[in-house]
Amino acid sequence: MEISRENKIKIEKTADLLKKSRSILFITGAGISADSGLPTYRGIGGLYNNKNTEEGIPIEIALAGETLSSRPELTWKYLGQIEERCRKAKFNRAHEVIAEMEKSFPRVWVLTQNIDGFHQAAGSRNVIDIHGNMYDLYCTACSWRIQLKDYSEIEIPPRCPECGKIARPDVVFFGEMLPYDKTQLLYRELSKGFDLYVTVGTTSVFPYIAKPVYDAKNSGKPCIEINPAQTSVSELADIKLTLTAAQALAAIWSAYKSDE
Repeated sequence: MEISRENKIKIEKTADLLKKSRSILFITGAGISADSGLPTYRGIGGLYNNKNTEEGIPIEIALAGETLSSRPELTWKYLGQIEERCRKAKFNRAHEVIAEMEKSFPRVWVLTQNIDGFHQAAGSRNVIDIHGNMYDLYCTACSWRIQLKDYSEIEIPPRCPECGKIARPDVVFFGEMLPYDKTQLLYRELSKGFDLYVTVGTTSVFPYIAKPVYDAKNSGKPCIEINPAQTSVSELADIKLTLTAAQALAAIWSAYKSDE
């Protein structure tokens, strides 16, 4: 996609805002992983957009906490399909740029809805993966935990090697509560405020994802939105870039560094 003159002007303005910033919050959704080849299915992975599963139920039901408890083999079936799609992909330039910015600015945090682990794999350390990471598994019956490279290391559904119970990934399924420790970390960092807020590839339909944008507006801090589509927070953004995540962030970072 060629960058329009309008977007080029906005990229320069964003680069100027970066130069005035010491702290940045990135809020990311499925759109940032789209350039890695993962379709954007409301933050999950895009395999089931607008259609039911083979069992004739919506994917939201298959990936619900209640289904994991009552029919774990069904939930794990679709988790396995999602993970296989992620396994064939890797982080892209958008993830890399954010990781590079973390090393270049005093304080950079990422709030992500994605469970693919791409931010961490690209080098980001200050990541609040509010919906968890599909590669962190644990047993609900005992203290066993493991971090996997991918699901080729396990049988599906996986069983705890210590007690034999079916394990689960450390992710937030539909109908489950957000993890207390991560929400507390998020609120702690939000309470400090940021000089710049950047929302990338998310529709911001969840209140805790939209909250930072409202915080920016209320505190008079600039907010950038990177998303080809219109979203629930587009009207609140000071600058709206209708580009893909990788294209926009690469161009912004290049413009910033060219003036150093």
